[in-house]
Amino acid sequence: MSTPNGLLNRTSADVLTTKRRVLQPLRALKRYRWYYLMMVPGIAYYLIYHYWPMAGLLIAFKKYNILGGIWGSPWVGLDNFRELFNTPDFFRLIKNTLVISLYRILFNMVPDVMLALILNELRVKWFKKWVQTITYGPYFLSWVIVYGLVFAFFAPEAGLVTTWMRDSGMQSIDFLTNKDLFRPMLIITDIWKSTGFGAIIYLAALAAINQELYEAAVVDGAGRWRQMWHITLPGIREVFILLLILRIGHILDAGFDQVYIFLNSRVLETGDIIDTWVFRRGIEQLDYSVAAAVGLFKSVIGFLLVISANKLSKKVGGSGIW
Repeated sequence: MSTPNGLLNRTSADVLTTKRRVLQPLRALKRYRWYYLMMVPGIAYYLIYHYWPMAGLLIAFKKYNILGGIWGSPWVGLDNFRELFNTPDFFRLIKNTLVISLYRILFNMVPDVMLALILNELRVKWFKKWVQTITYGPYFLSWVIVYGLVFAFFAPEAGLVTTWMRDSGMQSIDFLTNKDLFRPMLIITDIWKSTGFGAIIYLAALAAINQELYEAAVVDGAGRWRQMWHITLPGIREVFILLLILRIGHILDAGFDQVYIFLNSRVLETGDIIDTWVFRRGIEQLDYSVAAAVGLFKSVIGFLLVISANKLSKKVGGSGIW
C-alpha cells in the first residue's frame, strides 16, 4: 500500500518532469534566439509571397470580375475546370507541353553532365576557366536577346545562314516558321543557353567527392575511364536524381518565356502549350478564372508527379528528395 510520503514524492517528480518539459523549449529558444531571429526574414518572405497569395486560388472556383474582387465574385464550382477540359485544343496543348518538356529532360540534362565531366578532367586551369566562362555566359541573356540572335542567323529573307544558303544555290529553309523545326530549335537554343549553368551544379557535386577514392583507384590500376565510371558518375548520381525529380514536377511548364518568344502563327500546331494558351485567355481576354483553374490543375499534377517520382527513385536507386 502506497504511503503518503511515496505519493507525495511521485507527485513532486511529475511536477518536476512537467516543469522541465515546459522550460526546455523556452531555454532552447533563449539559447538559439539569434538563429531564430535570422530565420524571420525568410519565413516572412514565404508567408507574404508564397502562402498569402494562395488565397487567390478561390478565383478558380468563381466567375471573377475586377469590380467585384475575389470575395464579391459569384461561385461557379467546377465550371472553370469543365470549360478547360472541354476546350477543343486541350489535348493538343497537353501533347505539345508534354513533348517539349520530355525533350528538355532527355536532351538537356545529358549535356550538363558531359560538360561538367569534361571540365573536371581538364588539368590546364586557365583553359578550364576560359571554357567555363564562355559556356556560362549565355545563361545571363534573356530569351528576347537569344531570339534576336537566332533571328539574325535564321530570318527567312535576311538571316546570315539563310542568305548564305540562297547564295550557295541551296534550297532556303524557313527555320523559324517551319512547324517541324520549331521543337528542335527550342531544344538547341535551350542547350546553348543553360548548359553552362547546369554544369556548375554538377561541378559542385564533383568537388565533394573524396579524392582518396581516386588515389585508391590509381593504386589498383584503374584508368581515367574506369575512375569516371566507378567513382565520378556514382558521385553525382544523387544530384542527377534530385534535378530529374524537380524537372518532372515542372513537366507541365515547358518553358513559357522561350516558347512565347519563338512562337508564331505558323507553328501553333506543334508549339502552342498550356502556358501560352493561358496567357492569351487570361491576359488578352481577361478570363482570370479559367487561367487560375489551369494554374491549380498544373500545381496538383506537378505535386503528384514529384511524390510519385520520389517514391520510384527510392525504390529503384535508394535515394530521393526526402
